[in-house]
Amino acid sequence: MKKLLPVILVIIALIVVVALTFNIKRTRTIDWEESFNEKSNKPYGLGVLYKELPKLFDGHKLRTVYHQPSSYLTANSEFGYGDHEASGNYIIIGNSDYLTDFSVDKLLSFVDEGNTLFISDYYYATKLHDTLGVEVDFEYNPKKDSITTFSFQNKALKDNLIDRNEGDYFFSSFDKSKYTILGYAKTDSTRVNFIKIPFGDGTVLLHTEPKAFTNYNILKEDRYEYVENVLSYLPDDDVYFDSYIKRQTAYGDAEEESNLSWFMEQLSFRWAVYTALIFGFLFMIFNAKRRQRIIKIIKPLQNTSLAFVKTISNLYIETNNIKNIIDKKITYFLEKVRTDFNLDTSVLDDAFIKKLAGKAGRKKEDVTQLINYIKWLRTKDELSEQSLVKLNRFIEDFYAQ
Repeated sequence: MKKLLPVILVIIALIVVVALTFNIKRTRTIDWEESFNEKSNKPYGLGVLYKELPKLFDGHKLRTVYHQPSSYLTANSEFGYGDHEASGNYIIIGNSDYLTDFSVDKLLSFVDEGNTLFISDYYYATKLHDTLGVEVDFEYNPKKDSITTFSFQNKALKDNLIDRNEGDYFFSSFDKSKYTILGYAKTDSTRVNFIKIPFGDGTVLLHTEPKAFTNYNILKEDRYEYVENVLSYLPDDDVYFDSYIKRQTAYGDAEEESNLSWFMEQLSFRWAVYTALIFGFLFMIFNAKRRQRIIKIIKPLQNTSLAFVKTISNLYIETNNIKNIIDKKITYFLEKVRTDFNLDTSVLDDAFIKKLAGKAGRKKEDVTQLINYIKWLRTKDELSEQSLVKLNRFIEDFYAQ
């Protein structure tokens, strides 16, 4: 019987793996999280655009930047330790809020030398707003079908549209005498969503709808033409694509060619890894049983308070109820605002944002970004851990200033 035990356990393990794999394939749902990950094939990933960039900039080199622009551009400068001197187009799509002040300075120096910076995001780093003198606002889409029409100032370029769009981000303030309007977003009203900014010897292009560049929109009907038209404003030159994945180190390789997380997103590869881990675990168990007897474990006295916190956190993790956690965090934050600043939080409008910014001594742009993100989260039925992490970072930044 003892000789048959390993065989029985292996068979049970195989049955569990097959059952779990079948269940995951059968119940797999579409992930609508806006990650803007260039290695992702999900609806709001950038996998298609990333693969097509070499064709759009045919004859020029595409480099993927996995570090802060400050590290990369310093390394690949005239006196840096990189293998070339960076010049051409620097592209950032979504997630630009990670930029440090130093990275903004390096990017603008890069532009000042005659290069081009293109950013498509809902909001930009605070220093970029301040330096360029632009403000971004948000307006809910009044249409039931959540469709926004995109158009260009150049009427020779075809209009296009985007659906599943609950609201439009637009430039509410900028220097109209110096900056050039390139495009608009239109629902009931027409708003500027694409501008050209001269800076030194180069150009900054700012766009406010990164979802237009995602897999879902590029592959739907002829919407890819809008992306081609937007990117046509960039000169034919080398491209530096800012990656969703970051290695926050000061030194080391400034760019990389592959990323293990992309492989882990593939279901077959992921379960191959899990199967290998299961069999490795069984191998360790069988060998440990042969080599030594069981050592009795004397458990130390536990901190019951800490155990309670872990129990509650594990409950949320096991139920995967990220939405519930986010709702409670928003509720706690608004309760603290009511207590600390004596403000009514029932209506999160511009008047509330202005009062909160004044009483808290925070910049209006930072408070607007936090409150608009809270309003956006409230509209979602399903949310991921990335949304929770981003909300937590915004709240921490609000109190850290």
